[in-house]
Amino acid sequence: MHTTNYFDTLITPSPDTKATGAVAPSKPGTVASMLYDALLAAPYGLTSDEVIFGVHADRKGIDESDRGPARMAFFSSGQACLRSSALVKTLGWALHHDSEGRVALVDPASQTYRNLMERDDITKRAGLRTKRN
Repeated sequence: MHTTNYFDTLITPSPDTKATGAVAPSKPGTVASMLYDALLAAPYGLTSDEVIFGVHADRKGIDESDRGPARMAFFSSGQACLRSSALVKTLGWALHHDSEGRVALVDPASQTYRNLMERDDITKRAGLRTKRN
């Protein structure tokens, strides 16, 4: 089974983001908005896999009782991780994955972000670029 989870990792905003600061998604119901809401509601409460599959299942209308098998099918092939999400590519957010793989939104203008950037025990990975060049 594939996974999108990271451990002890800070995903920084994409190098080519046009965002001048971390901003909330402006369109309700989009994948970015749903990811943002899930992460805002439960900082360090869910893993990346749980967030990504939860948004997928909600968008597809998968009943709670069917989510176990649907999750297995969903992760039977590789899925895009949060490094490719609009949160880091266009909205200017960072994401911190703790030692248990749980994830939280981090504003790059915050002291929390600066503290994480200074830690040697945290891997830093940039969000994926919006454009290939």
